Amino acid sequence: MGEIRHSVCALDCPDCCAIVVETDNGRATRLRGDPAHPVTQGFLCAKVARYLEREYHPHRLLHPLRRTGAKGEARFERISWDEALDAIAARLKSISQQFGPESVLPYSYGGTLGFLQGGSMDRRFFHRLGASRLDRTICASAGGAGLMEAYGRRMGTPPEDFVHARYIIAWGANILATNVHLWPFIVEARRRGARFVVIDPVRTKTAALADWHLAPYPGSDLALALAIMHVMYEEGLARKLDGDESLRARAAEYPPEKAAHFTGIEAGDIRRLAREYAATRPAVIRLNYGVQRSQRGGRAVRAISLLPALVGAWEERGGGLQLTTSGAFQINRNALERPDLGPPARTVNMTLLGRALTELGNPPVRALIVYNSNPAAIAPNQAAVRAGLERNDLFTVVIDHFLNDTARCADIVLPATTFLEHTDLYFAYGHYYLQLARPAVPPPGECRSNVEIFRLLAHRMGFGDACFRDSEDDLLRQALETDSPYFEGITLERLERERFVRLNVPALPMAGVRPDLDGGPLAYEPPEESRLGADFDPRYPLELVSSKAHDGLNSSFGMLPRAQAETSVLEIHPEDAARRGIRDGMTVVVFNQRGAIRLTARVGDFVRPGVVRAPSGRWPATAAGANVNLLIADRLTDIGGGPTFYNCLVEVRPCEP
Repeated sequence: MGEIRHSVCALDCPDCCAIVVETDNGRATRLRGDPAHPVTQGFLCAKVARYLEREYHPHRLLHPLRRTGAKGEARFERISWDEALDAIAARLKSISQQFGPESVLPYSYGGTLGFLQGGSMDRRFFHRLGASRLDRTICASAGGAGLMEAYGRRMGTPPEDFVHARYIIAWGANILATNVHLWPFIVEARRRGARFVVIDPVRTKTAALADWHLAPYPGSDLALALAIMHVMYEEGLARKLDGDESLRARAAEYPPEKAAHFTGIEAGDIRRLAREYAATRPAVIRLNYGVQRSQRGGRAVRAISLLPALVGAWEERGGGLQLTTSGAFQINRNALERPDLGPPARTVNMTLLGRALTELGNPPVRALIVYNSNPAAIAPNQAAVRAGLERNDLFTVVIDHFLNDTARCADIVLPATTFLEHTDLYFAYGHYYLQLARPAVPPPGECRSNVEIFRLLAHRMGFGDACFRDSEDDLLRQALETDSPYFEGITLERLERERFVRLNVPALPMAGVRPDLDGGPLAYEPPEESRLGADFDPRYPLELVSSKAHDGLNSSFGMLPRAQAETSVLEIHPEDAARRGIRDGMTVVVFNQRGAIRLTARVGDFVRPGVVRAPSGRWPATAAGANVNLLIADRLTDIGGGPTFYNCLVEVRPCEP
């Protein structure tokens, strides 16, 4: 008989949707958005609406595996859980004794946004072991650092309030692909008369529907923001704020004519944008993480986030800015992760994984435990990452749903549950609703949750601490034991009843928050690897943007043909294509000093001349062993230690017959 269950989408997306799961005899048959959730509003993105293709994919991992061939060959044999856990514990003990526990490195990120499966028993395990600690920078660290410099918190305008805006800027935000549940609020705002502007180097589906699309060169956002400030100050459109003298002085150095050289946007358009933004109330900016994937990205976020303060937009419903809402989810992380279980240890930046695996010493990394991530596909400096993963002296364990590129290099592979199959507590970085999910369907085969796997590993390692016996409900209660006023009155029992609860966040979350207008330098220089940068090489004249795919989510859907098809394309402007003898649909080679990959040319005005785009997330194993990250250096952002995925110079030529 059919039964209705409930779940929460755990994928790395700001929407964090509430899901209604239709089941039949313990098997999910359909997923749909929960109509009761104020942001989900009864619909799902195309990816998650078809998530059951992934859930019940014939290549889903169902049993523990042990490598029998060379690393990368994907030759494995099935073993029992006892064999797998005993082998892992024995190797970790041996490596820790010989090289020290810091020779063990965990590697995880946003494969799930659940607090339990993403950062609880696993953190306890590695803290108790004394392993190296991971600086989780691969996505949001630069933007988060920019917000913290400006305001000391990571919060913003609620998505529901966008309906009240009269001027909406999507800055580096392809809303239809990466934040689709904000779109209905924008549609309603436009119905009420709002103007919608997109600032993006790529003519995305969102940009195509805008009232006005501005296409700056990649990594020039800081210059554009300073020029907007210049106009606002020059024309008396900005508020006088205490302590803004240095900001005024800095903005004075970036007239629109100077910014036009950096951004490729005409000075007149910059002036018009500044005037419209300052004069139309309320105005709101949806700033997404694309901006901060540049060498100047952290400070660009800081500058853009100051614009609402200069026009008083934070004080108006429907005004302000949203990059993230994650700062409101102030659970008791110390209780959940227990950093007190072990001594301080060195920290390794996950963006620099290739260097960590091939260069780091004292001690070298001799064991790598990967979960909630697929670094062979998503990390920059891919050649070094691959070389490190193929080291015979590196003991690698991968916990995943599929035999992806990282798992193909593992010594032991463990099958994990999906979000439909385990308990978790979810935060969002695009709204203010805390959500609880229980298993909606049983796990297939011998799949186990991250919490259970690390609990079992702790037992095998002989860790007798009582915290390793905590159940999922114990972890939930510990996480909720916080003194944050945002969590007052939110209990496990209430979450069980209601499933999602809005945090006690004020209606205007940033009203009255005084920005730090002198918190860090905002001088703009072109990224080193850009058309105007110090590392410009005329052999590679095109700026590559590897932004998110519409039908993928990082590498999570890389096993599906439609995601493979979308990420096999290079978008190129007709002028650049004609100059190189490239026609639409032709196979081309995209290359620079770091390597070369083959893609299919898609010729059109999707990008401006001098810029090309290749959607990210392709599994290297489906693309002759490499994806676009082979071309991208592991240079770090100005603040936050994040990756600079969108500062990459390449050349393109037709593929030889």
